[in-house]
Amino acid sequence: MAGPAWAAGCRRLLLSALLLGGAAGLAWAAPPGLDSLPGWAEEDAAAALVPFRATCRELARRDPEAPLGGQPLLAARAGRPAAWALLCAEALALPAGAERAFLERRLEPVPVGTGLLTGYYEPELSGRLTPDAAHPTPLHGLPPAAAEGGLLPDRAAIEAGALDGIAPILVHVDPVEGFFLQIQGSGRVTLPEGGLLRLRYAGKNGHPYRAIGRLLIERGAIAREAISMQAIRAWLAAAPPPAAAALLRENPSYVFFRRDEALRPDEGPPGTLGVPLTPGRSLAVDPAFIPLGAPVWIVTQDPLDGRPIRRLVQAQDTGGAIRGAARGDLFFGWGEEAAARAGLMQAPVTMMVLVPREGAAP
Repeated sequence: MAGPAWAAGCRRLLLSALLLGGAAGLAWAAPPGLDSLPGWAEEDAAAALVPFRATCRELARRDPEAPLGGQPLLAARAGRPAAWALLCAEALALPAGAERAFLERRLEPVPVGTGLLTGYYEPELSGRLTPDAAHPTPLHGLPPAAAEGGLLPDRAAIEAGALDGIAPILVHVDPVEGFFLQIQGSGRVTLPEGGLLRLRYAGKNGHPYRAIGRLLIERGAIAREAISMQAIRAWLAAAPPPAAAALLRENPSYVFFRRDEALRPDEGPPGTLGVPLTPGRSLAVDPAFIPLGAPVWIVTQDPLDGRPIRRLVQAQDTGGAIRGAARGDLFFGWGEEAAARAGLMQAPVTMMVLVPREGAAP
């Protein structure tokens, strides 16, 4: 639970927001320090600094005045690489053991509010360079027509062979696994020879995305309160193969991939910021409200065991469904456990964006 000092600080900030016209006019009003954040005493500050430093290295390559997003107060305080330059320089040179004191001295929280946190992950699936009975579905690279702005076929037409000989085939996979790989946008495909193929998003066919979970709810196949990635997978596994294939094809959107040879096996896929995502520490946000690159304190609970999650994460990614001030999508990593948590994650979350503290000495 939040401490009284933290709650009082939030009330002061929110009162200022109401007096000055809501979140867009949020005014600074002596916020509490990081030590008042719920769960801060248990935070692993050294682990939190790993993705923070990765963000710093990326921001150092950018135009100092390039906009990173954020609602007006956050944009003014944390919405440009220049706002982070001095703090990042100190973070990159920081000796081991000094992480907590550094964060407490150099950052202060701005409450964003309470919203919804979901989860995502990097799928890990088996594949074959030539198709077999268990891996019949090709995953395509981007066809030349996409670069030229040409009209591309929908999913059903592509699966029927409309792009054969036009779009390169990267690998063959199970049809359901391939479908969920397209939803996530990147993934790891293990080959029988022991190789690992890292696939990243390359583009789309331009057709609108239609959620098959919503279709199953509308048809009474899954109750609305029971919908999850696991529930959808269970329905697809139990359905006759023609019915499962027909449902997948009702989503006309199709994602193309490209190989990424540069990523290490211990790295996640790069997010919108261009930084490899860190399991449990990278967050997709709406940059209209939260600047990319900003540290964010989240308070929520684990979807499997209900334990509290109170942790410093980095706004390093965005997503088409991530819209709103306190709307986030937490990256859980790769493998079965990450998939289980991401598929069930749908919980209230309280968010605080941490910004450089004004007037603090380096």
